[in-house]
Amino acid sequence: MTEAIVGFLTGVLASMGLGGGFILVVWLTLFAGTEQRIAQVITLLFFLPIALIALIMHLKSGLVNKALVKKCIFGGVVGAVLGTIGSQIIANDMLRKLYALFLLAFGLRELFSKSRENEDNNRKRVSGSENT
Repeated sequence: MTEAIVGFLTGVLASMGLGGGFILVVWLTLFAGTEQRIAQVITLLFFLPIALIALIMHLKSGLVNKALVKKCIFGGVVGAVLGTIGSQIIANDMLRKLYALFLLAFGLRELFSKSRENEDNNRKRVSGSENT
């Protein structure tokens, strides 16, 4: 039952782009006793159908910048191949530490950076282009 609840919550968060993979990897490694590398593979398999459904819904809503996707996709595919090879070479303990450092750096950046929406609103107010 716990697995179904975790699956549901991570699916909801992932489809909104809010880090469901992070939560699933943490849950699998800390609470389910899964090795880091295996947890990452499970997460990738788990998110394939979720990503497809979310992508279809986001496309229908007009939220996908297709030009940006075209610019990023080649690098993403090459990065995925190199990352997979690297994860097979790097020891599990080091992989866990790298994952933790990445999450810490990303979390600190998000915690201490101003949101772009606020910056855009401030620019509009300064330039006088905002209607009040």
